[in-house]
Amino acid sequence: MHCSSGFLAPVLSCVLRAAGWSRVEEEKSTLLLTKGLARFGIAVSAGLDLGLSEGIDIDLLISRIADSYSGEEGLKVLTNERLSSIIEALKAEKIPSPVEVSPPSNFEAVAASVNADYSIKARSAESTSGTVSDFVEYFRDRLKRIRHIIEAERNGTLSTIPDLETVSKFPSGRELCAVGIVRSKITTKNGNVMVVIEDEKSTAKVIFMNGTSEKARQLFSNAAKIINDEVLAVKGKVSGPFLIANEIVWPDIPVLLPKRTEEDIAVAFISDIHVGSKLFMQNNFMQMIRWLNGDVDKMKDLASKIKYLVVGGDDVDGIGIYPNQDRDLAVPDFYAQYRLFFSFLEKVPSHIEIFILPGNHDSVQKSEPQPPLPSDMLKDSGLSNVHLVTNPSYIKLHGIKILAYHGASLDSIISSVPGMSYASPEKAMIEVLKRRHLSPIYGGNTIVPSRVDGLVIDEAPDILYMGHIHKNGLASYHGVDVLNSGTWQARTEYQIKQGHIPTPCILPVLEMKTHTYNMIDFSGA
Repeated sequence: MHCSSGFLAPVLSCVLRAAGWSRVEEEKSTLLLTKGLARFGIAVSAGLDLGLSEGIDIDLLISRIADSYSGEEGLKVLTNERLSSIIEALKAEKIPSPVEVSPPSNFEAVAASVNADYSIKARSAESTSGTVSDFVEYFRDRLKRIRHIIEAERNGTLSTIPDLETVSKFPSGRELCAVGIVRSKITTKNGNVMVVIEDEKSTAKVIFMNGTSEKARQLFSNAAKIINDEVLAVKGKVSGPFLIANEIVWPDIPVLLPKRTEEDIAVAFISDIHVGSKLFMQNNFMQMIRWLNGDVDKMKDLASKIKYLVVGGDDVDGIGIYPNQDRDLAVPDFYAQYRLFFSFLEKVPSHIEIFILPGNHDSVQKSEPQPPLPSDMLKDSGLSNVHLVTNPSYIKLHGIKILAYHGASLDSIISSVPGMSYASPEKAMIEVLKRRHLSPIYGGNTIVPSRVDGLVIDEAPDILYMGHIHKNGLASYHGVDVLNSGTWQARTEYQIKQGHIPTPCILPVLEMKTHTYNMIDFSGA
């Protein structure tokens, strides 16, 4: 293709046509790209031959053009010679592709003879206009439902006042229990902690005394873990305008017994694959897929039991997720990333049912709850064993209930609750269970203010599963398995700056009959 007439806009028009854009898209984007190049003070010479093939991201091209002029002074004119070198460099960048997988003829998958038994309960957000009244309804729903959990889980042993407005009507010295949503928390000049809770009618000021007894010290330590916007109950004694606390009652999870299946099958968990990133560890990922096919001489008996695979989000690296991301991409096209992602999943044995959540890097809204990935992502793959689900979702496998959530709220939990760190994501996940809410701190990650809060943990799960942190974690809390599946991406520059050390390529597998976890290490592939 050769485009020679005109100056900047006609040249960009050629670029867009080469990338397969429609006329309407071309007209809309030409102005945007013209302004983008103008910001760098770059002129385009007449007679420029772009010769772009479909799939090269235009924003990436503009960024590389700008980079090539970095530090140069004077008039900047893009010539054919310079453009050719930039395009050649882009095309030379290695784009990963799946390798062939050949299951050995003597490998018999036990799970292939077991009928799938699953159900999915979505957590979709209702449509909303984002008005103040929408947010009011959202938090009212959160308060109402978690208040009910607090009262119901204690089988009538917790007697709470009907609303906070009545606190002022009780005389000093009266013992009571109040439920509210945390508005604020401060340390007073006397070294005590004051928490303001509110409900639909009023507010109440709760004081946690910095006492010397063992009970007082423990209560004061627990008060330090109170976070904004969570719902809790406080037992205490009325003292003028204050409620002097003597106990915090979180919604919490009841003590459960681990569930097992009659069938000798297993479920594997992966997340944060980041297909399209230069740091995606493709060789290790393909080694894991070969293992699922029985083509790796490691724990073949366990591989034969895999019946389910849960993918916890950040399936691809995305485009424009953070500034200058284009420099970190091996695949600078959004749709190409997903085509590659699903081509990997085509290599997974067909008897394995795959459940895929989106994450904050994926091609859906960032506001939670997130809808499933668009179904047209699957249209060319022919995969009938793939199920696109919401973030979060309840996924029940042979009676074992998994609450799967990508885990974007863990950032705010780790930064707000004392004792939390990225090194131990399971500890932050336990704090989520205690509060019966997947994203208790408003503003830590974007939520949809619908009339029903889709992030309340109404049903206690058997397994709480997350990703996002790029760090494997496993714990048990009140009989609930708390699992984080790590990542398949190498350590990023941002993680190096933060001192965070991820644990890539470690595959958690739950044997469902014995309720035994195995951590299969593919990091050495």
